[in-house]
Amino acid sequence: MPSDLAFDDPTSDVMLDAASGVRRSVLPGGVRLLTQTDRSVRSASLGLWLPVGSRDERPEHAGSTHALEHLLFKGTGRRTAMDIATAFDEVGGDSNAVTAKEHTLYYGRVRSADVPMAIDVLTDMITASLLTPEALETEREVILEELAMAEDDPTDVGYETFLSDVLGPDTAVGRPVGGTVSNVSSLDIEDVRAHYREHYRPDNLVVTAVGDIDHDELAELLGAGLRRGGWSLESGSLPTHRPSGAGAVGPAPTVGADVGAIAPHRLVRPAEQNHIYLGGPGISAVSEDRHTLSVLMSVLGGGMSSRLFQHIREQRGLAYSVYSFTAGYRDVGLFGLYAACRPGRTGQVVDLLAAELTQMGADGIGEDELSRAKGQITGTFALGLEDTSSRMGRLGTIELVHGRYTSVDETLAKISQVDAPAVRDLAARLGESFSTRVEIGPDA
Repeated sequence: MPSDLAFDDPTSDVMLDAASGVRRSVLPGGVRLLTQTDRSVRSASLGLWLPVGSRDERPEHAGSTHALEHLLFKGTGRRTAMDIATAFDEVGGDSNAVTAKEHTLYYGRVRSADVPMAIDVLTDMITASLLTPEALETEREVILEELAMAEDDPTDVGYETFLSDVLGPDTAVGRPVGGTVSNVSSLDIEDVRAHYREHYRPDNLVVTAVGDIDHDELAELLGAGLRRGGWSLESGSLPTHRPSGAGAVGPAPTVGADVGAIAPHRLVRPAEQNHIYLGGPGISAVSEDRHTLSVLMSVLGGGMSSRLFQHIREQRGLAYSVYSFTAGYRDVGLFGLYAACRPGRTGQVVDLLAAELTQMGADGIGEDELSRAKGQITGTFALGLEDTSSRMGRLGTIELVHGRYTSVDETLAKISQVDAPAVRDLAARLGESFSTRVEIGPDA
């Protein structure tokens, strides 16, 4: 699918992948609907996506995206909060929502016979929620408890601090998805309503569904539900363009820095271990190097056979948990290495973490490692798509992040084309980008 089709063809109705049954339509109002019909199951996974996350908030609306996700479950003109909860419980289904840095997702999974109910409830929530001051006061306390729960987990605190330090704590993409205690405590219902009015529109909505469904019937149910909630669906309306994220970049990497010279950002918590996060700027979610990065991360720290696991845990016994990770957004990304160890071993573990990536950039990887990594990635990818919820999520990511459809076979082919020199070159680039070291643990 050409990238411009997602935005510039108001009449598009395309079978993207006949073999897999993937179809895409632009409905009145600019709503995008992507489905994959699978008659081998008797259920369906549904997702309603808005391309707005914590990074898209105005400064005065900080915390609104996450608060809004909570409030949409608190009642509409037609349903109470209990009605919304009961609707899915009484048919054995489930429904929830996710707020991320670049999107918000409301989803449900039900028997195929209950799809009309699920669409009616989900569209009612996103079009006609009451957003009352009383509901905000209740959910404010719930969100503060959620933040307190995360604060009790050193890995949550360490990871969020690492992301903020790498991406820039003063940038929109670097701030916490759930907000801070300060801005959640001061959030006003008018801020939430203004955020809703700005972003919750038909031309912003992407709907994905996978399972025992019919695309045309789903389109009718969706249109009826959105109109019932008061949304105006004008024929010929175009979907909105994806946000560019221009200007939301993190701090420049300390190229060629001696890892030992990077001053650690120390967070003192009562614990037996020191949790170490080491890394720096990486690549964006749309970079052409993303498949090479997947292979690199698999070899470096993606499993029990990875270099970090073998050299730090198995051979030296310096850590129980050790791995590598990445995060990619529309214009920025990061890479990280993690280990947890007793405080007296921290310096040695930090040196070994950095040395593994540096050595990979200098000497490359073996063909056996390359083959093993590709097998791990393709196997995990294929097995994950056995689940309708995973496939529903993949369709949403394709539309919101990439703007063009990529079949499973095409994705697997790109992974298979990654070669050892490409992995070595990317490892060398990342090895020169160490900029951040976060440690959370007991007082030294």
